[in-house]
Amino acid sequence: MARTNASMLTSFVLVGLSDHPRLQTVLFVLVLCMYLMILLGNGILISAVFHDLHLHTPMYFFLCNLSFLDICYTSASVPLILSSFLAVRKSVSFPECMVQMFLSFAMGATECVLLGTMALDRFMAICYPLRYPVIMSKGTYVPMAVGCWVAGLVDSLVQTSLAVRLPFCANNVIHHFVCEILAILKLACTDISINVISMAGSNLLFLVIPVLAIGVSYTFIIATILRIPSAEGKQKAFSTCSAHLTVVIIFYGTIFFMYAKPKSNATARAGRQSVMDALISLFYGVMTPMLNPLIYSLRNKDVKVAVQNMLRRKTSDKT
Repeated sequence: MARTNASMLTSFVLVGLSDHPRLQTVLFVLVLCMYLMILLGNGILISAVFHDLHLHTPMYFFLCNLSFLDICYTSASVPLILSSFLAVRKSVSFPECMVQMFLSFAMGATECVLLGTMALDRFMAICYPLRYPVIMSKGTYVPMAVGCWVAGLVDSLVQTSLAVRLPFCANNVIHHFVCEILAILKLACTDISINVISMAGSNLLFLVIPVLAIGVSYTFIIATILRIPSAEGKQKAFSTCSAHLTVVIIFYGTIFFMYAKPKSNATARAGRQSVMDALISLFYGVMTPMLNPLIYSLRNKDVKVAVQNMLRRKTSDKT
């Protein structure tokens, strides 16, 4: 184990699924294909919104932020995940591990706040349609998006700063694909009560409050939709929310399953639990960003039309 002194490591070792070499090979190909689909799908979505003036609205502005966020999130972790699949025991320097942890945590926290902000935007659009253009002006929704990014970066800076100061003198083996903060904290050889309290506060601000905001927003949204007299009007109103609601369920469902499920203390199940935690984290970190552009494009006629028009223009330009 590499150390600069008795309490400071110079590197960590990622074991991932090293006990399952065949599974690692399959996952390497699968994750690589998924990452390429993330770059392609989210890139096309951003380009379509950028080129179509009809989509220059708060909803699609937030959607572009979500797509860019997914690209940043996966780009911070997927290269390390892929390299860990190629090596039996992937060694990562302490600074590299902390930087990757900071970026991943920041993107995850930002996405939590952004999804809550998008729910508030849908609440204003459906419950107050006449006042919506005035309330959600460019001077409002741009600072809201900036606030999401700043909040996520500040939260990650706090959590990473607290983790960096911990002494890691007993073990440097991380049973994960990446430098995930909970896996890092388990390796500390000192009291981590401050980190636990800080993480609890972070979960309250970035998980519980956004979920409450989403729940309250959709309660009013559903009540408003049910009061719409025509079936066509109800369907049109719900179609603007269904994609966002689907993304919210997948995103938060995976997070709460990963962090809120009971932990087994049985030794026989410890290895299986570690593998399951790693696979759930992989789903949360790669599958969700890949599904987001598919969900929004398949369930939104405006986005599909914008993508088709953009592809037609590029095809005609080449010919």
